[in-house]
Amino acid sequence: MKAFNFFILYRFPIGIVLLLGGIALGFTVGWWEASLVLLLAVICLVTHVLFGPMRMVQEAVEAGDLERANKLMNQIKWPNLLYKPIRSVYYFMQSNMAMYTNDLDKAESTIRQSIKSGSPMKEYEGMQYFQLGNIAYQKNDLKSADQNLKKAVRMGLPDKENTAAALLTLSGIAMSRREFKSAKDYFRRAKAQKPTNDQIVSQIKEMEKHISRLPG
Repeated sequence: MKAFNFFILYRFPIGIVLLLGGIALGFTVGWWEASLVLLLAVICLVTHVLFGPMRMVQEAVEAGDLERANKLMNQIKWPNLLYKPIRSVYYFMQSNMAMYTNDLDKAESTIRQSIKSGSPMKEYEGMQYFQLGNIAYQKNDLKSADQNLKKAVRMGLPDKENTAAALLTLSGIAMSRREFKSAKDYFRRAKAQKPTNDQIVSQIKEMEKHISRLPG
């Protein structure tokens, strides 16, 4: 695993060295003898451009090392050349990083680029719109938040925690619009997810106090 990560991290300079070595070998010994070295050089350079260090970025995020994840993503100089599904994940993670620093404009622009790049799986597409809806909600753009969160729920989210969070936000939006029947329905659906995340459980308990007082 460490050897593979070493290769991912340094395959661009390795590719350059192999390319120069292959060219030198071609001129001095013969191009047939140099063909394998040149092929390895092309593999290193092409995989670097198409995939970048995104596998290591994901490992860093899963380990909670956001500083390392950000440093690795900064090594990607040509994100638009990334393979489309990888590009989509790259921009999604860029949006997440921007959310951590409360840079909502960057978070929005990068999640839109992620959506534009397509999605590697249906549930991930739902998460893209969930992210866009949350950004809009934080910007107090309730119309866009409502539209994107509804779209996220329709597309499907990967777990009950995110589904409950989306439904709770939709309930809050409906409540602010005095659409009490919809607010109660979204809250009921959120509660039915039976989330275990402490923050979401706390939000449900707090919102239940207000929902119980609503007319209708």
